[in-house]
Amino acid sequence: MFGWNNLSEVERAWVANGSVGEPVIKCEFEKVISMEYMVYFNFFVWVLPPLLLMVLIYLEVFYLIRKQLNKKVSASSGDPQKYYGKELKIAKSLALILFLFALSWLPLHILNCITLFCPTCQKPSILIYIAIFLTHGNSAMNPIVYAFRIHKFRVTFLKIWNDHFRCRPEPPIDDDLPEEKADD
Repeated sequence: MFGWNNLSEVERAWVANGSVGEPVIKCEFEKVISMEYMVYFNFFVWVLPPLLLMVLIYLEVFYLIRKQLNKKVSASSGDPQKYYGKELKIAKSLALILFLFALSWLPLHILNCITLFCPTCQKPSILIYIAIFLTHGNSAMNPIVYAFRIHKFRVTFLKIWNDHFRCRPEPPIDDDLPEEKADD
């Protein structure tokens, strides 16, 4: 983790420059973490395949929900329109989270691919900083999306906020609240 992955390269450069003593490894991300690891293992194994699989699964979920909503329903089967409407809303919320994940993480992984496959290509520092900021910001986006899209989450979040940050306890949450309210 601390440059051992490219120590021989650092030592060669150290000797070539006529330096004496132990080589000094600059503590920069690209110096201490192998780009081969970041691209081939991290991105091509642990990010891209699951992301593509989730996209395919969501496409199938939306297809099945749409198919169910378009079916003619007999009167004795309850209110499937309401049920599938809730399912569709939850699926949309989760798809939004998936989209935000891709939007947040793909820029950094694309920059890592450029670094590995085109070492002479210049990447503006501002793009790197924006990509890193997006990856960190992704963690902050999920609770906001949940709060705006899922009623129970929003009610619970506001209760916690009022109890702990505004020092004004709210009345207890009614457990008999409907599972979802349509906010669309």
